[in-house]
Amino acid sequence: MMRPEYHFTPPQNFLNDPNGLVFYDDEYHQFYQHNPIGDVWGHMSWGHAVSRDLVHWEHLPVALYEEDGMMIFSGSAVVDWHNTSGFGNDNHPPLIAIYTGHSETEQTQNIAYTLDRGRTWIKYEGNPVLSIGAREFRDPKVFWHEPTQRWIMVTALPDQYQVRFDSSSDLKHWTHLSDFGPAGAIDGLWECPDLFQPQIENQTEQIKWVLKVDVLKGTGAQYFIGNFDGTRFINDATDDQILRVDYGNDFYAAQSWSDVPNERRIWIGWLNNWHYANLIPTSPWRGLLSIPRELHLRGYPEGLRLIQKPIEELKELRQSLYHVTDTDIATVNSQLAKLKMDISAEIQVEFTLGRARKFEINICTGDAEETVIGYDAQVQEIFLDRRHSGESAFSDKFAGVHRALLVSAEGKINLHIFVDSCSVEVFANDGLIVISDLIFPTLGNAGLRFYVLGGRVRLRTLKIWRLAGEA
Repeated sequence: MMRPEYHFTPPQNFLNDPNGLVFYDDEYHQFYQHNPIGDVWGHMSWGHAVSRDLVHWEHLPVALYEEDGMMIFSGSAVVDWHNTSGFGNDNHPPLIAIYTGHSETEQTQNIAYTLDRGRTWIKYEGNPVLSIGAREFRDPKVFWHEPTQRWIMVTALPDQYQVRFDSSSDLKHWTHLSDFGPAGAIDGLWECPDLFQPQIENQTEQIKWVLKVDVLKGTGAQYFIGNFDGTRFINDATDDQILRVDYGNDFYAAQSWSDVPNERRIWIGWLNNWHYANLIPTSPWRGLLSIPRELHLRGYPEGLRLIQKPIEELKELRQSLYHVTDTDIATVNSQLAKLKMDISAEIQVEFTLGRARKFEINICTGDAEETVIGYDAQVQEIFLDRRHSGESAFSDKFAGVHRALLVSAEGKINLHIFVDSCSVEVFANDGLIVISDLIFPTLGNAGLRFYVLGGRVRLRTLKIWRLAGEA
């Protein structure tokens, strides 16, 4: 399998959750769950890479290794600007990694620090900094809460379907504040929480918090919108409401960067699924991350909703291939048949349905292969069908169709699609709905065509770029 052009992959071996995402001294740090000695899960450590634009990455040595029977599970990182930990000084703030130490009997929260921009790390000799005697207690997300002038740690209590909140003045000593949950989806273990304040589109005064939590072997990821007062999170909705982050099968363990300039909130997720994470047909690497996505809240009649948009920096990679406006499907298909497509591409399309019952975009087409992105007007659903997308025999959990309700505004739909060698990410109606899936098409199958059932569809805009990157 060809390595992706613009999605992050490790040089070799296994990757899963993104960890320790932090911006410092003009560098984005990206750590990730990593097996440094094999291409399946095991010997969990923190791999490491840095970037100045979130697009081009420099691979660095493994930051935190498994040691003395303790694996380094997921966590976060912060800049200790005021040197509350005492590891640095006011003129040279340390970076602090907060991670779960995993043994056969217990999961605990631990810290490590660096004074050389993340190039070398020292594990705190007083670890663990937080232990509750539990086997299921992990994935700390830590941030500085300005109103209360203290650090907040958000962790998952997976088998209790709860998120736990603790506070600290120095990152070393922690006090339990409250718990949230069960709520929303509880059809799988809760993992990888994140808590942040995204900007609300077209508003400057209202403040809301988003609490994201993943549901292992369940819905994938869900989020809650509410208020956090420095002690507890209060959900705005009823506890039975489920708001999904992504409607595909392969977006998990997303984490947002700390300390990003201009109050941007950007996150990235693991493009994979535990049903087949150890089996996907890639080598010498196994596992990749999504494109980075900028997050906002947007108001709708039913309330605020999380919006995900591809970061602007990805435009650096564009090489224009095709651009038409206000045309019909037959004309476009005729022109696309003559176009030399690249599997690593970005597609923007806006269309008006008219009376058509179904509209489809068939990508990565070839002999008996295609991935179908479509809209079914009869049930008002967007879908991604990967049943014939290429290699899938490695798991009976892989082939399938993933759907989401999407009500069109006056019959108009817009889709923003990112295709790489083994993935598709679809952003519908300006980021309201996202579907992310792996695919494994045969090398060279990069065709593109449109299909309409039961009426006419007018293409208002179609833009296609090749994305030439270095992930």
